[in-house]
Amino acid sequence: MSSAPIPRVLSIAGTDPSGGAGIQADLKSIAANGGYGMAAVTALVAQNTHGVRSIHVPPVAFLREQLDAVSDDVEIDAVKIGMLGTTQIVRTVESWLIEVRPPIVVLDPVMVATSGDRLLDAEAEAALAGMLPLVDLVTPNLAELAVLAGLAGSAHPRSVPPGSAHPSSAPARDWAGALAQARRVSERWNVIVLVKGGHLGTDASPDALVDGATLVEFPGVRVDTRNTHGTGCSLSSAMATLQARNHDWAASLRQAKAWLTESLLRSEELHVGSGNGPVHHFAGLYARAGLSDAETEISAATTPAQITGDWWDAIAGIRDGIDALPFVTGLADGTLERDDFLAYLAQDALYLRDYARVLARASQLAPTSEEQAFWATSASGSILGELELHREWLGGEPGATFEAHPVTTAYLNHLAAAGAGTSYPVLVAALLPCFWLYQDAGERLHTRSHPGHPYASWLDTYADPAFRMATDRAIAIVGRAAASAPTAERDAMRRAFSESARHELAFFAMFPEAPDKPSE
Repeated sequence: MSSAPIPRVLSIAGTDPSGGAGIQADLKSIAANGGYGMAAVTALVAQNTHGVRSIHVPPVAFLREQLDAVSDDVEIDAVKIGMLGTTQIVRTVESWLIEVRPPIVVLDPVMVATSGDRLLDAEAEAALAGMLPLVDLVTPNLAELAVLAGLAGSAHPRSVPPGSAHPSSAPARDWAGALAQARRVSERWNVIVLVKGGHLGTDASPDALVDGATLVEFPGVRVDTRNTHGTGCSLSSAMATLQARNHDWAASLRQAKAWLTESLLRSEELHVGSGNGPVHHFAGLYARAGLSDAETEISAATTPAQITGDWWDAIAGIRDGIDALPFVTGLADGTLERDDFLAYLAQDALYLRDYARVLARASQLAPTSEEQAFWATSASGSILGELELHREWLGGEPGATFEAHPVTTAYLNHLAAAGAGTSYPVLVAALLPCFWLYQDAGERLHTRSHPGHPYASWLDTYADPAFRMATDRAIAIVGRAAASAPTAERDAMRRAFSESARHELAFFAMFPEAPDKPSE
């Protein structure tokens, strides 16, 4: 399967010569999340880890020349907008957006400094708010969210005269208040708002995506570090990059949170500056390359649910590929040829026999009696339950073959290799797709079953609530194992999970077999 194309992401923002924020941070974030970064400079900023010293704004005509030079030549997949600074700059970027219409636009509205100082005058703030209908996602901090919420209450926010007072709501003091302000902004300008709860002063660090009345929340734990310079820049550019790849805001935020948390946890390795230092954008890359000297593992970088959710999102292409296979579409509507279904079941029977052995190996390696019992019960179920169903279908069928298909052999070899080692986490990660992909596909296929459907009894097995409970249990076990695993082992778990998912796709694709090409 070919990999997804590398997203081409343009950052429109100011600079940071110390490298922790602005365009420099954006380019690192884009690269760390798998994109190709480009940049158009709005302002030259003299700053470091202690703060901003001065700002030089080049002529806006030169900014437009930068934007045109990129878009005239490069197909842009996503745009991240950061510091704009003046009404003229906002208008210039807005005009370019209207003409080019990039497919994804993320705005980090640089309006209020960490100190609480307003960085834009009222006219520029109003102009920035007026640009929101051209934006897909806006990522304000709590102070900036309050400004936007105040402007959302204005009848014509772009008509604020120069020198007038800044319309604003008070910054939210709790999570419910932040979500309420986000809904106001989202509904006013039809934009998705990424609400960030990191500045609420609690041990939790939740985030949420607010799209009108729709709310998707993401729990998180605060990382205790001073190295937060450029976190807003880095998160917004990561979101632009990941969204260009995922086309799913929730999946993109889940991945961005995992990456940023890892970058914060490893930030002490950098030793940059004596103030609020930068995040370590390439912490994961350094660790995998053996370039990290730190002894602290990043096992707490994400919650178990975030880890497994990230893995699930990463195989979205495989899941879509399974749904599109002739075997699956024919199974769904009952048009699949019986011979093809029986040939598949014969291979599945062979697979389940050895799969049960690998489940038993997981039970042997399990660190707790509870997990030992779960894997042992699953092994028993593979033999006594599902194989009985296959015997029911295959028992009287003439000519049914039980010779292993090369695809079956390859999958079993992969699982056997995982079971031959001593890493329990890697083994259970390799086992998980057989639970998760079948449960996911089975529940959706079962909704299309109907009286007289020829394969209803088989579909009933994978749509059974008991199988859903077993799948949820397997996901939880694997997630906990990943959350407590060292970096290298967690990476091996992810590879094992992805490889098993690819084998599942190939397994579903065995039948009907493609016809031989005519000889030339």
